Amino acid sequence: MTDPKDTINIENVVASTGIGQELDLQSVAMDLEGADYDPEQFPGLVYRTQEPKSAALIFRSGKIVCTGAKSTDDVHESLEIVFDKLRELQIPVDDDPEITVQNIVTSADLGENLNLNAIAIGLGLENIEYEPEQFPGLVYRLDEPSVVALLFGSGKLVITGGKQPKDAEAAVDVIISRLSELGLLNGSF
Repeated sequence: MTDPKDTINIENVVASTGIGQELDLQSVAMDLEGADYDPEQFPGLVYRTQEPKSAALIFRSGKIVCTGAKSTDDVHESLEIVFDKLRELQIPVDDDPEITVQNIVTSADLGENLNLNAIAIGLGLENIEYEPEQFPGLVYRLDEPSVVALLFGSGKLVITGGKQPKDAEAAVDVIISRLSELGLLNGSF
């Protein structure tokens, strides 16, 4: 039996930073090759990096949100590229702006089918939302770590709200432990 923690995969890391000054996005968009800026569609300028792959959402306030990266290292590397591009446009950027990870989305697989109805009853209604007519997954809010896990009948999980990659491992441990206590997991992990 594969350890479900070995199946954890980071799908998306969202982080924020800022350069501490307002930007004229129209002029940045004209000078920054590959930038997308359509203020009627979205208030920020979108700049995509290819290596590593991510999208930086740059706002007039100077705030920047990086999304789509597959690791925290990729976030830092992508934002360093963005900072360098802004410096090339004569926009002053500190040497090392603070970067804060806001959300890490991971997936995992428990390796067996789950009876979501039994899990919804077993876990109790205060921590879960389960409306199969609306959404096929069970939403399980964990206190420790402070994440939200989506459980699917296939045994697949999506864990969101983590601030560090190890939050997903802790969440998988909690889920396996709770489901095993309730007798709702066949696997012997």
